[in-house]
Amino acid sequence: MERKALTDNSGQWFDIETAEVFEESMEWNGNNNISCATGSQWEHEKLHRTASGKWVLNWWSQMQGSLESWTEVSDEEAAKWLVRNGEESDIVSDEIADLEL
Repeated sequence: MERKALTDNSGQWFDIETAEVFEESMEWNGNNNISCATGSQWEHEKLHRTASGKWVLNWWSQMQGSLESWTEVSDEEAAKWLVRNGEESDIVSDEIADLEL
């Protein structure tokens, strides 16, 4: 088990080894790969679904001095992230598919 603490000072953590990971999609704009999650070539995100069904967003930047963050997000935020990154097919569960995107 590898505990990953959330960076919101809540004291919460999750087992990163058992969480399902969704990688951001990238699009080539003619010059650079751009993250579909952030719209930036420098900022990136991954979405994790914990064993208990919670969603955790991991954000990081390639810009010097930025700090990586791990925050819990709602089902609706997770659904929007999944759709932006082309994961809406068989991955989005029934509870998320019913949300208004």
